[in-house]
Amino acid sequence: MADASKDRVLSGVHFMLGNYAAVEGALSAGCTFFAGYPITPANEISERMSQRLPRLGGAFVQGEDELASIYACAGASLAGAKAMTATASAGYNYMQEGLGYCYTIEAPVVVLDVQRARGENFASQADVMQMRWGASGDFEAIVVCPSSVQELYDYTIWAFNLAEEYRNPVIIMSETTIALMRERLDIPPADQIAVVNRRYTALPPEQYLPFKADRFGCPDAAPLGEGYHTIYSLNPHDEKGSIDWDPDEFDRLYKRVCGKIYENRHKICRTEPYLLDDAEYALVAYGSEARVAKEAARLAREEGIKVGVLKLCNVWPVPVEPILEVCKHVGKVFTVEMNMGKYCVEVERIAGGKCETGRITKNRGQVHTPAEILSALREGIR
Repeated sequence: MADASKDRVLSGVHFMLGNYAAVEGALSAGCTFFAGYPITPANEISERMSQRLPRLGGAFVQGEDELASIYACAGASLAGAKAMTATASAGYNYMQEGLGYCYTIEAPVVVLDVQRARGENFASQADVMQMRWGASGDFEAIVVCPSSVQELYDYTIWAFNLAEEYRNPVIIMSETTIALMRERLDIPPADQIAVVNRRYTALPPEQYLPFKADRFGCPDAAPLGEGYHTIYSLNPHDEKGSIDWDPDEFDRLYKRVCGKIYENRHKICRTEPYLLDDAEYALVAYGSEARVAKEAARLAREEGIKVGVLKLCNVWPVPVEPILEVCKHVGKVFTVEMNMGKYCVEVERIAGGKCETGRITKNRGQVHTPAEILSALREGIR
């Protein structure tokens, strides 16, 4: 069936479930392949994809498990598809082997993890470290963290664009809260959506080296079925793709695979300041916690406490410079998280004595309330 942009991009104003908004973001970005296995609270993503994607000429696959789904995405991606899967925390555990493979072979896939408390659909941000460190071997992760239904749409497009540009898996860190929430969603006309597509080689097969790139760059892809033959191995490989156990090849490969993300972090990372111009204290928050952090800052200012918020739009790679800049200009920075205290370690590392640090954390299956944050602020600045 022909792929018409008017069907792929549902331009207009909607009142939409967060999981559905992520699907529409993927389709707007050009997603052509989805594989997934049922798991709450992510099931609405597979459900809507199974309805929408085949009508647009794409392929939907229900894998027999999460491992099959991530490997199906890896294969589809290498074949030229814009591939995506979605799962929830427990299912994300099972995908780590396949994700490690994708990082090594530089397969641009998008994975949406709807975080939940263990075994139940309660709110959590406890996967934040697994999203960076879950897979084996050396790699750099890109993890974007939407905080609303609108951002689930916008950031899914951003995730696909990052995956295509850097030939790297990109994780969308969703949460039970925003996934199952309905809010206003504005979808722009198709011609106003910036879409990035991977770069293909102009070299003939006999001259093409599938893993040759600049020091911190990405190799050009090759079209499938046109004589380009490549081994995509988890093992260390040379620029031809041949398995090579030479320590120099180890060094070259991992420095480039990691460097293409870390050395380009200034282009990848996004943050949004809120009431920081005259702030004496700052809250660093991401995902749904950024919403309540802003409300808490407003309440604090009504009491004369000058608080601002640094909203992290992505958590990996770490937006070091924006966090550091905040730490230089406030007396104390508090990290707000829906876990027992994980990303706060990164903020405290960056602060490095430039200001005091504090933690506003909990793991009770509930987002912080503004009142809880305000109370912790009062206690923390005594």
